[in-house]
Amino acid sequence: MTRPPVPPFTHETAVEKVRLAEDAWNSRDPEKVALGYTTDSRWRNRSEFLTGRDEIVAFLSRKWSREIEYRLIKELWAFGGNRIAVRFAYECHDDSGNWFRSYGNENWEFDELGLMRVRLASINDLPIEESERACHWPLGRRPDDHPGLSDLGF
Repeated sequence: MTRPPVPPFTHETAVEKVRLAEDAWNSRDPEKVALGYTTDSRWRNRSEFLTGRDEIVAFLSRKWSREIEYRLIKELWAFGGNRIAVRFAYECHDDSGNWFRSYGNENWEFDELGLMRVRLASINDLPIEESERACHWPLGRRPDDHPGLSDLGF
């Protein structure tokens, strides 16, 4: 299965790949998201190490059961060949109504079909007040006219 755009990436295709990943994650559908990764994809997410789609689906299912009203923005940082580096921020709340903004960086490596085979994520969490939220679109895809990370000063 090919997952365009495929490497080697240009600036335009890298930006497109980042937005497609953001859109998939904002769907909060673990099965859909997992299809963007190779069957043996390797992840480091904070202190968790995952291998393969089954572990990705289980991880994302746990994640989105805890991270309520999750909304994510990703932005291209750098690219070259079959690799892309992104920065991101997302907002969510826990089951007690405590809001958080999580900031992070990811390094991605893709196979020749455009599937991600490596995802390395470093993430920091910041408690915020609900009044400090910046991600105010309806759940799902971020609207094209919603500010990105740089526009928000993140």
